[in-house]
Amino acid sequence: MPIVDPLSADEKRMPYQLPFPKEAAHEIVVPKALPDDERVWVPQAEGVSFRPLCLNASSGYWMNLLRVRRAGILSRHRHTQPVHGWVLKGRWHYLEHDWVAEEGSYVYEPPGETHTLVVPEDCLEMITYFQVNGTMVYVDPYGKVMGFEDVFTKIDMCRRHYEAAGLGADFVDQFIR
Repeated sequence: MPIVDPLSADEKRMPYQLPFPKEAAHEIVVPKALPDDERVWVPQAEGVSFRPLCLNASSGYWMNLLRVRRAGILSRHRHTQPVHGWVLKGRWHYLEHDWVAEEGSYVYEPPGETHTLVVPEDCLEMITYFQVNGTMVYVDPYGKVMGFEDVFTKIDMCRRHYEAAGLGADFVDQFIR
């Protein structure tokens, strides 16, 4: 049975007329997610950087573009919550799996997944959009914890980098919710 829409054509085109809840956070709009300004990319390791899009301190997740401009092993890590990825450029794989994430691929990583990210020798640049929930725990091949990242360590990395790059430590505030 079709849904009957009682609104007139003018009402359908009318913006919402009531105030938003005063406690609601503001939206984030990133007009140029792939920035022209190299300073927006936050270095993480040699040839590895990320571009923050949303750093959600209230819910403990972050969304960013991970850019890798070198071949080889990036890191071995375990996830405490689900991770979603979408490969925008290049390709990568995990030592622990037989699939390759190529341009256009979507990857879901369940909580408890532990893997070693590798960018192949013939890939000059890889960019993947990731939503990382919870904590990334860096481990050795036997599970010994070597370090971690969470939304708060990501915010700290951004603040330090943006201050040093001349954008100001508060440049990161636009991505924090």
